[in-house]
Amino acid sequence: MQKRLNARDWILYSLIILLVFLLLLVMYQVDRQWTKLDQMQASLSEQAKDMRALRTGLGSGAFAAKSSPQADGQASGVGVAPAFKRAYDATQQEGYAQGDWSVNSFGNNLKTLTPLVSSDAYSSQVQANVLETLLARDPETLEWTGLIAKAWQVSDDGLVITFQLREDVTFSDGVPLTADDVEFTFKFIMTEEIEAPGLRAVLDKIGSIKATGKYEVVVTYTEPYFRAMELAGSISIMPKHFYEPYLEKTQEYNESKAALLGSGPYQLKNAKDWTPDQGTVELVRNERYWGDVQPTYNRLLWKIIQNESANLTTYRNGGLDAYGVFPGSAKPAEYEKLKEDQQIKAKSQIFNYMPSVAGYSYLAWNQKLDDKATFFADPKVRLAMTYLTDRQRIIDDIYLGYAEPAISPFSPRSKQHNPALVPRKYDLEKAQALLKEAGFSDRDGDGVIENEAGQVFEFKLTYFHAKEVTQRMVLLLKDIYALAGIKLIPSPQEWPVMLDQLNNKTFEAITIGWSSGLETDIYQMLHSSQTKVNGDNFINYHSPKLDKLIDEARSTVDEKKRMPLWQQAEQVIYDEQPYTFLFRKQTLSFYDKRIRNLQQTDIGLNDGFLPMEVYVPTVLQRYTD
Repeated sequence: MQKRLNARDWILYSLIILLVFLLLLVMYQVDRQWTKLDQMQASLSEQAKDMRALRTGLGSGAFAAKSSPQADGQASGVGVAPAFKRAYDATQQEGYAQGDWSVNSFGNNLKTLTPLVSSDAYSSQVQANVLETLLARDPETLEWTGLIAKAWQVSDDGLVITFQLREDVTFSDGVPLTADDVEFTFKFIMTEEIEAPGLRAVLDKIGSIKATGKYEVVVTYTEPYFRAMELAGSISIMPKHFYEPYLEKTQEYNESKAALLGSGPYQLKNAKDWTPDQGTVELVRNERYWGDVQPTYNRLLWKIIQNESANLTTYRNGGLDAYGVFPGSAKPAEYEKLKEDQQIKAKSQIFNYMPSVAGYSYLAWNQKLDDKATFFADPKVRLAMTYLTDRQRIIDDIYLGYAEPAISPFSPRSKQHNPALVPRKYDLEKAQALLKEAGFSDRDGDGVIENEAGQVFEFKLTYFHAKEVTQRMVLLLKDIYALAGIKLIPSPQEWPVMLDQLNNKTFEAITIGWSSGLETDIYQMLHSSQTKVNGDNFINYHSPKLDKLIDEARSTVDEKKRMPLWQQAEQVIYDEQPYTFLFRKQTLSFYDKRIRNLQQTDIGLNDGFLPMEVYVPTVLQRYTD
């Protein structure tokens, strides 16, 4: 028997139907809100792009071109600061476009991205896209141009430099950059608890940096210094509001992995979560960037690829934009094959050059270990090691001629170099004679030399394990040194281990490299005051004669008087051989053809210049956000 619906049942069913209707209505409204949110996000993204274009146009004077008499209404570039001029010129090229990603690789894991406490070139490259300086150097004229500083004055005695700052600069979080940030940066660097002794040594001649107005900074030196302008103008400015809290917790800062914030064109994508084991470093466009020309790429991505074969394979398959670039070039034998490889030729722009600022490789001899003098404390032994190191054979056999012998930290193209000094050639007899004078001979006839106390001349040579050419060089040196009765023990290490050994001076000998500049200050690496823990005189080298010349050269502003002092210092280095200087390598590199406006300058290829000059035309772009 069926039950009939009464009034109460009808009311209940009506309420259920109403609830279902309301639920559907709510779901519809939520869906509309998500759609609107997506539209808003897309709109904001488009607005950000428009704002970038607008700022570029306003900064460059492009919009003024409508009323200018120039033919075809082309933008004149009036209003663009000199530091942005080359980047602006790139924007005027046919096919110029913003967008896409720059994808490259690092050969080692990074220990930290935090400024000051990081000590490797990889971290420095990342930081250069995030932190900015007062000045930039023009790659054509090599003169200083304003970046964050718009003007400056130097006192008659050269001890005081007054900078006026641009008033439109902001950090990536939107906070304005002022003179207080510049003053704070110096204070932060000079804080002893911050692990940056090497940089403090570089800045030792600056007595103070003071904000004398919201946008005015006065830098005062304690004595004349030949690199006064470079030193003051190249300090990476750190935002006070972000870094000041670390003054109360310096150990936390020293141990941090990604405390990185600046005013540059890019910012760290995941600063709070980044760790060295992630396998990548990724920077994203700073949407608030203040510059007269906006950054080209939407993202900068570096993949950690320690295996060289994997690095090449990734480039070959389109996973990298370049091969044989930072921090080292392609292996010479590989370069010879690749430049004839049809696939590589079809996709690559090929470069081979020796920049005037090419760095150098060397063998560093630690003169003190565990508070005891090593064999290398004797300059006769170090000179013997240089005579035993057949650099020309290394250059010819391993680098196929794509290198030149290094004599000192000074480039042979520099005014610092004394042209009378020439590379020492391999000479086994001279080396053996020097070793004999130092008290070494084969006393037991086993083919290995000992000193008068019977200690065998053997040592571990530390080197980066992932570099095949370095491995070959070390094995070659092992065979060469054995001819003189010296036992070299190869000690391949990972990069973080090498850094720890350098900082703590726990190695016997090590082979690495230094970068070079237009005029190299050797105080940090060879002055005896820098033998302290974490200092860059990690070989414990003491030379009163060299110390005196370094101090005098650094305080001589007149270039004509300073260069002879550097040449005398070079003579001391040549005689005492704190390092065995190996070679300066040519850059051998391959770039994807989609990257445009690659140009060679006196200081190298412009792929890493900031403000950025290279770009990818829209039709060739590979990546979208």
